[in-house]
Amino acid sequence: MQEAGAIRAAALDAVEDVDPQAIYERIGELFDQESMAPGVFTVACANAIRERSGRTTADLDADDALAKRAAGVQLIYVGLSRTRTLAADQPWATGESDAANLDILVADILVARGFYLLARTEASDEAVAVVRAFGRDQTVARETGESLDANLERDVFELAAVAGATAAGVSPTPQLRELATDLGDESSDGSLPRTLHDQLTTVVNVDSSGTDGVRTSVDH
Repeated sequence: MQEAGAIRAAALDAVEDVDPQAIYERIGELFDQESMAPGVFTVACANAIRERSGRTTADLDADDALAKRAAGVQLIYVGLSRTRTLAADQPWATGESDAANLDILVADILVARGFYLLARTEASDEAVAVVRAFGRDQTVARETGESLDANLERDVFELAAVAGATAAGVSPTPQLRELATDLGDESSDGSLPRTLHDQLTTVVNVDSSGTDGVRTSVDH
């Protein structure tokens, strides 16, 4: 998918200064392994709103601001997803501590760079909320044995909806947020539904509504 390639390129561009080379190479490997659906959904939300409002849907390669937002969402997702895997597998207990230590460092870098790309956008508070919720879920899971892994995809897709909608100049509707969380539940295979465009058309808003529908840190 063209959007996935452009998002991957924007995400890797955001970490191109990372040294040593082994860390950068590991980041590339993780991006090859993880689903690109959150970043692609970010773009799809923005384009659906633009299309409904009669604006030309720009090619993502030429839309630097939207590509960076999608990359920010994707970086946060890949970083947290890798952290979740490490927490579940506990590679330190099987003698794979060197690789695990590298991946913990990589995950921290990815989340930090994702924050950086979203810092001056309307999605910044939502990004903070996603990471806080992830931390709470991991603590609860460790203490109770309850699996809350699916919450990450739901939260990240909702972040994608906020990042995409606000990139197009509007706030996400409650219906768009609901669609996002539903997609998070259904994205275990890393794909998005073929009917996504039609679904988005029915739930996006083309009128700017200030901060309606955009959560801030006060809401969490």
